[in-house]
Amino acid sequence: MAYWLMKSEPDVYSIDDLAAKGKPDIWEGCRNYTVRNFMRDQMKVGDLAFFHHSNAKPSGIVGIMRIAGPAYPDPTQLDPSSSYYDPKASPDKMPWLAVDVELVEKFERVISLDLLRETPGCETMMVLQRGQRLSVMPVTPSEWDSVLRIAR
Repeated sequence: MAYWLMKSEPDVYSIDDLAAKGKPDIWEGCRNYTVRNFMRDQMKVGDLAFFHHSNAKPSGIVGIMRIAGPAYPDPTQLDPSSSYYDPKASPDKMPWLAVDVELVEKFERVISLDLLRETPGCETMMVLQRGQRLSVMPVTPSEWDSVLRIAR
């Protein structure tokens, strides 16, 4: 099993939105080739991911999701009414991928970036690196365990 951190702005899609679904939901709108490659080449059904609220006060990890389905072409890239529409995409050329995720656990508190910086074992997490803008990134097993120790 691999571990991930997946970021979303809570005013766009929050952990509460996922919880309200009560079933797996699409994780859409990723428009970065590195993220696409993670989803295509490394992310597997059953992997776990931290749900991270970005651009929030405070920004941080708010819970855990499970990858509920393999990567597939993101349908929003073909939808002109979607903010994720890509005019270069076509039914024959769909470069962007999505995965389905399901809620595992919502944390009682936000594990803020400041708290992560202070937590032994989290110092090298990708989300803490200056200039890191990826919306999906790997988390090592030791980083995963370190976050869980402060979350529960």
